[in-house]
Amino acid sequence: MRGERGFSASSSDYRGEDAPLPYLQCVPYARSISGIQIFGDALTWWDQAEGRYARGHRPKVGAVMSFAPYGRMELGHVAAVSRVIDSRTVLLRHANWSPIDGRRGQIEDNVRAVDVSEANDWSEVRVWYAPIGNLGTTAWPVNGFIYPDRPGRKERVTLLASADKPKAVAAPRKAIGADFLKGIRPEVTIKPAPVRRELAYRYEAPKAAAVKPVAKATGGLANDPIGRIIAAKTR
Repeated sequence: MRGERGFSASSSDYRGEDAPLPYLQCVPYARSISGIQIFGDALTWWDQAEGRYARGHRPKVGAVMSFAPYGRMELGHVAAVSRVIDSRTVLLRHANWSPIDGRRGQIEDNVRAVDVSEANDWSEVRVWYAPIGNLGTTAWPVNGFIYPDRPGRKERVTLLASADKPKAVAAPRKAIGADFLKGIRPEVTIKPAPVRRELAYRYEAPKAAAVKPVAKATGGLANDPIGRIIAAKTR
């Protein structure tokens, strides 16, 4: 692991009494104490372990905690579990995390790591950081734990099923049948009202001819003396 958080050293296995402390990376130290024979940068361990070693999300003594790259820790990190304290706390053995006496690449044995994930699934941990004498403030993302065992039957079956699983084929489009519009209210087409147009000319009905009053006939009374008498009386 590179970056701000390396591991501190306190083990005499890697130095003589008067020899200077060596600069040690996390990968060879985790490999030597766990027996898990994976090589390469720490960020590749989780994928390399697939199919070769059992993996999970619960800590066990001897398992390797695989850290995902995060922030300045660009190459990831690996640390071996030396003790399980409770469901949230373990002790780790790892290298190149905390600087010791101002020097990086040192070894720390049996330092605390605490699961701070909401689900208690060990997906985020805070780790002891020597310069402050306490847990560091960063919640580091964790891929999971690599166990020094072969994959169990369940994991092998999962891997095989995943490898043999055919690629998804797009389902053929379903023809639209006559019942497609069942339950769907059809749109109502509203016909526009007819537009009444004014004609260029206005029709006017002919005026009724004035009815002239019928003149009182008098000529016929000339030869009707009785009629003349009656007409005279009615005037």
